[in-house]
Amino acid sequence: MGNQKRLTESCIHCGLCTRKCAFLQKYKLDLQSFGEHPELAYHCFLCSDCSLVCPQKIDGREVALELRRSSVESNGGKIAEKGYTALIAEKKNYLFRNQKAADRRSVLFPGCNFPSFFPETTEYLVKLLKDTADIGVLYDCCGKPISQLGLAKEDVQGEDALKKRLAKLGIEELIVLCPNCYHFLKPRLEIPVVSIYDKLRELGLGGKIVEDKAYLFVPCPDKASLALQKSLFPFFTGETENIKGIQCCGLGGCAAGKEPEISVSFAANLKDKNYPNVYTYCASCAGKLRRSGVENVHHVLVDILGTEEQSELSIKSLWNRAKHRFI
Repeated sequence: MGNQKRLTESCIHCGLCTRKCAFLQKYKLDLQSFGEHPELAYHCFLCSDCSLVCPQKIDGREVALELRRSSVESNGGKIAEKGYTALIAEKKNYLFRNQKAADRRSVLFPGCNFPSFFPETTEYLVKLLKDTADIGVLYDCCGKPISQLGLAKEDVQGEDALKKRLAKLGIEELIVLCPNCYHFLKPRLEIPVVSIYDKLRELGLGGKIVEDKAYLFVPCPDKASLALQKSLFPFFTGETENIKGIQCCGLGGCAAGKEPEISVSFAANLKDKNYPNVYTYCASCAGKLRRSGVENVHHVLVDILGTEEQSELSIKSLWNRAKHRFI
């Protein structure tokens, strides 16, 4: 418990984090008291909203991760919580990895979820980049799902293995679609991790999104810096406004299974706001929101490429991810 106590020792109990977070409200906690409840480690959505309002700059996401790591360590290196077996089996040594077309200097890294929800757009983009700039593709997992479960040993092993694969393939630039991949890999890799939006602009590819005003649902990993969002703006012809007051799409932190009511409430609150359009640049967010009945949800990349594909709503999303292992 030492590390999480150190992380929260500056807490002044102002209550701002509690008012910002549905999870902390439910259990009547602030960040310091959350650090004293290891049994709730996997109930946190890791959305970072608490950190954004904390006057002491306490990183609530890191508090939850430290609780998870401590739980795994005290349980002999295994997760004591139930419900994550399938996720670990798929992601620990990514089952659907495909590096047949990854022997290029510059490679597209679609991640896990974009191919799941938007398989046609994935294949269109792969062909477009190959034909335009001889860019390859590597179907792989960035490692964040394992890392955020608190599996510290597997996290380090996965990072080392990915670096070795990239070096062996001679990859010098990784082009990413997913905000999770972008923010997870950028500080870890020695090679450039480039936004797909910056790459499309560099190559003169992609159309404009014509809206007088576009409402942007910001994915959790991009909230603090908005670094990935900044690369989107050249593709919008009109004004953009970030949607406020919605904590998460409901998939963050693998917490939905522990807190299903809270998870459902996020999308329900967004639905009640009746925005004329909702744009996001996270495939998981797009899929979750649309599955939850939020209308007029757009993935920015899909609209830029003009494929008109809507996110997958059924269990077929797993097959969409799996089939890229064999193409």
